[in-house]
Amino acid sequence: MHIVLLGAPGSGKGTQAQRLATGLGMQQLSTGELLRAAVSQRTAVGLAVQAAMEAGSLVPDETVLGMIRERLAADGATTQFILDGFPRTLAQARSLGDLLANLDQALRAVVYLEVDFDSLMKRLTGRRTCSETGQVLNIYYSSQADLDACRERGGELLQRDDDKEDTIRHRLEVYDRQTAPLIEHYRDEGLLRIVDADADVNTVYRRLTEALQG
Repeated sequence: MHIVLLGAPGSGKGTQAQRLATGLGMQQLSTGELLRAAVSQRTAVGLAVQAAMEAGSLVPDETVLGMIRERLAADGATTQFILDGFPRTLAQARSLGDLLANLDQALRAVVYLEVDFDSLMKRLTGRRTCSETGQVLNIYYSSQADLDACRERGGELLQRDDDKEDTIRHRLEVYDRQTAPLIEHYRDEGLLRIVDADADVNTVYRRLTEALQG
């Protein structure tokens, strides 16, 4: 079984991918983790990725696809995977289809974790880190007791620069523009499942597993 998880930043895609991988005994292929691993191992691909990232450039699609191909062909790699973070564009989706066809494999489902724009903004712009404990909190969703506990220990609730409203709004708008064609592409292929992900982690996981059983 091969699955792609689609979801905007803040939709809980990474968390749900990890839970699915554990619950279903599948391999989670996170492109972000693959790229970081290549950089830390200082492989030829990793050095190229690092150079691109330091220059502020996007990592070429063919590089990411090559890493996915290597992972799937690695000794001991499971034949079942959850792809998290790729594809993000229509061109990437088509390239992924070609890659899987060459490996005599195919996707079983593409699940889109749907969360409305306002909720995503609160999830992302509301994130704060306690300067004293390092605990990650959210000014909209964390309990008042947890927020007060940080301050009572002498800490401050700090917001990362990339969690500021203008930055988050831009990221979400770019994602929406890129993802809309992907949704239609996979709907046309009969692979798309849409899950309401504007709920707690356990509820979303239940909805996700139910969608995959259909």
